[in-house]
Amino acid sequence: MLPHPHNPKDNRLIEEMPSVETIKTVAEAMKQLGDPSRLRIFWLLCHCEECVINIAAATGMSSPAVSHHLKLLKDAGLIVSNRNGKEMYYRAADSDIVLKLHHTIEEVARISCPE
Repeated sequence: MLPHPHNPKDNRLIEEMPSVETIKTVAEAMKQLGDPSRLRIFWLLCHCEECVINIAAATGMSSPAVSHHLKLLKDAGLIVSNRNGKEMYYRAADSDIVLKLHHTIEEVARISCPE
């Protein structure tokens, strides 16, 4: 309960406020997508599964730079990887936050998913 409520809804808002852990998860995801290179990589991986070399070619970046960004996106829980032989493939994680971020990016940028 707030010590000095100004509005009858104030206490309800406080009771329903997301947990610190939930906010940290969202903040970390948004922090990682605040970098234009990571945002482009994330958007690409929302539409396909790719290896580092193809991601590098698609984004015009070096493979080491892409690997660095992939690690940060993976640590934030935004992407996942799987190995096929010697090759590692990356794609967007299958989670509510990833789906919502993907849709938000496309709405804000006024782009649509490729067919």
